[in-house]
Amino acid sequence: MKIKKSILALIFCALSYAKAQEKLVEKVQAYVQEFNNNDNEAVINKIPNKEAYDWMISNVPLLDCPDKDIEQTYYFRWWSYRKHIKSSPEGTLVTEFIEPVKHAGKYNSISCALGHHLYEGRWIRDNAFLKEYIDFWLYHADKNQSKPRFHQFSSWLPDALLAYYKVNPDKQYLRDRLSDLDLDFEKWEKERKSKNGLFWQFDVQDGMEESVSGGRKVHNMRPSINSYMYGNAVAIATIAKLVSNSALEKKYSTYAQSLRKLVLDSLWDNEDQFFKTRLEKGGLHPTREAIGFIPWYFHLPPDKTTYGKAWLQLPDTTGFNAPWGTTTAERREPTFRTRGTGHSCEWDGAIWPFTSSQTIRGMANYLIDYKKNQGIDANDLYEQVHKYARSHVMNGKPYIGEYQDEKTGEWLKGDNPRSKFYNHSTFADIIIQDLIGIKPQANSVLEIKPLISKDKWDYFALTQLTYHNKNIAIYWDVTGKKYNKGKGLTIYVDGMKSLQQRDLKNCKINLK
Repeated sequence: MKIKKSILALIFCALSYAKAQEKLVEKVQAYVQEFNNNDNEAVINKIPNKEAYDWMISNVPLLDCPDKDIEQTYYFRWWSYRKHIKSSPEGTLVTEFIEPVKHAGKYNSISCALGHHLYEGRWIRDNAFLKEYIDFWLYHADKNQSKPRFHQFSSWLPDALLAYYKVNPDKQYLRDRLSDLDLDFEKWEKERKSKNGLFWQFDVQDGMEESVSGGRKVHNMRPSINSYMYGNAVAIATIAKLVSNSALEKKYSTYAQSLRKLVLDSLWDNEDQFFKTRLEKGGLHPTREAIGFIPWYFHLPPDKTTYGKAWLQLPDTTGFNAPWGTTTAERREPTFRTRGTGHSCEWDGAIWPFTSSQTIRGMANYLIDYKKNQGIDANDLYEQVHKYARSHVMNGKPYIGEYQDEKTGEWLKGDNPRSKFYNHSTFADIIIQDLIGIKPQANSVLEIKPLISKDKWDYFALTQLTYHNKNIAIYWDVTGKKYNKGKGLTIYVDGMKSLQQRDLKNCKINLK
């Protein structure tokens, strides 16, 4: 009798799961049809629009949630990301601009958003192409080129590679590339390390033209590149430990701590309570810029109240809080948005999705991993994510471009063909890792630390999520009537119920 009941329970679970999936599939079909209808498909890469629905149903985690701005943007960004997957004679790439641009390398490749591409793409089920993309930058991008292309822009490749591994473990791939990551880090040191031990970078090669603090020809020591290099050192040390290379583990663990101390000692302004740019000739620049939030992206600051005060600037309307999102410089800055024409890629205040996604990730890390946080909470994070989602619009239709007016939401490049589907940031990764709270691990553990409160969402579903070669489905249902799986949080692993709890709170599942 018990065996029969178990079989019936399994059948009921399977039927219930199938019914819920059917509704999600219908939703995706409607979104894709809308996106396809709005697109003239001027550029076709590996996966054309006519195959977009099949590709998305087969490859992306499916989201159902009550915030329709977030939900629509989630699917729009996956639909857009797919347009940038491109075949080349040297492997599959992910492009930044859909149209060819003059400053690109071979096959319209640009390394600026490489880290974003890997963080976003790691959630795609069939993502082996990302290894080809990584290898392109490590081994092929600079061959037969008149100038370096990989180091044309700052990069957090080792950190993003480790993040990719934590979702899609392949230890041999890490082992085979560890020595090249070591050599590449040393190359960055030769090219960009100052005498004081900090890294410098031109604004434009940080991917941030015409900022308040810098310029295209000055060797300023910016929080951005120094945070990237800290994150890269931590990642290489972690990779070395995973593959049992104690020498490199010690080398980069020591390096990371040394660089961390330099950043804290040299880039933190104790009076203004913010990480700032140190000028090539002089001290710290007086202005707060959004790059001062990047250290939290890599967990660089200590868990001390002093550093956490920087986040008080985010909800402040004289700081970085604008109607359409996070500004790239504080709004009280006297020269805010006075550089250039306002249409030629200035980072002196306007909103850039590149920065928005970095700031949101840093904010989520701060809320989840720092016990001494103050002044902001999960509702502040949600406001940032919702505004970011809502900003994906032009003329009433879903859109992602280069940069925006902070008051009106106008895309400052207009309907420029090169700017459409601009793949220079993340969105799905924010929903999965930060809002829903899936925290990828190197071991076989599914850990969830949600930053959604039941006051915001009384239901959501995230299904067909591939993690450590398992098929994960997550349901949150306050009443139990939306998905008919019981009240609270329910998690399935490969179709089997693995966890059920009444509250939307932290949890872990051992996948072994």
